[in-house]
Amino acid sequence: MSEKAFVKPDEVYKINNKAFMKAGPRLHVAFKPEEVQVAIVTCGGLCPGLNVVIRELVMCLYYNYGVKTIYGIKWGYEGFYAEDYKFWIPLTPKNVTDIHSQGGTILGSSRGGFNAEKILDALVEKGINMVFGIGGDGTHRGIAALNAEINKRGLKIVLGGIPKTIDNDIPLIDRSFGFESAIEEAVKAISSANVEANCVPNGIGLVKLFGRSCGFIAMEATLASRDVNICLIPEAKFNLYGDKGLLNFIFKRLKIKHHCVIVVAEGAGKLINKLGSSVNDLKITDTGKFDKSGNPVLPVKLS
Repeated sequence: MSEKAFVKPDEVYKINNKAFMKAGPRLHVAFKPEEVQVAIVTCGGLCPGLNVVIRELVMCLYYNYGVKTIYGIKWGYEGFYAEDYKFWIPLTPKNVTDIHSQGGTILGSSRGGFNAEKILDALVEKGINMVFGIGGDGTHRGIAALNAEINKRGLKIVLGGIPKTIDNDIPLIDRSFGFESAIEEAVKAISSANVEANCVPNGIGLVKLFGRSCGFIAMEATLASRDVNICLIPEAKFNLYGDKGLLNFIFKRLKIKHHCVIVVAEGAGKLINKLGSSVNDLKITDTGKFDKSGNPVLPVKLS
């Protein structure tokens, strides 16, 4: 490969006073490939394309860089320090060659289980100097905590965080992996809701889609479907009552067309938990609870 194919150190993007290095192969690498030993872990919820990412990591490391020692860590962060390293699975081109056609993740996944000291102790004992974590917000908070502990100990371990979200809410990335697959499936659900709504008098088809704090899936599925009459997303404020309120619009729609299809992202209107309250005054953390990854637990019903 010619030097022109490599990215020069000064090729950066500057956005909001923050600099981002352009992606691509580098003219210089920090590690000798023959000395690199890698661990790959998947955490959090499932996402279309996880096995594709695992496969491409293994293939690229093995064939492009000559890295021969690659482990897959099963069942998330806790798998790093499980007894006798029973969840450390050797990964080779041979055993990942067909995984892209499988759903889920061959490594399994889980939430929680993060313990920086135990994870680093395991990495040091196994001689790992490069870790790829595939996950969402909680996973990357873990990566940041690991990085702090690595610097504290003065270890030479590189961490790579690969954002896993079907929500497509990662800055500077046009499409997060799994997003388009999510849209395809969402459109199928919307189509079914539209059929149901049209088969009864004044039928309403209501489809709730992923989107705790962003509405990309709901919005793109709405645009792709063309059957949606109302799309509610967290980024757009709305009122329930009044002449321009949501309920009044639905009532008028039913009088004219006798059916209505509504798509709502799960965080739209901050998921009102008190009928009659101002939608825009409520906060998304109303439950005061958080899951094992540190994400806010949303209200589950109206009360």
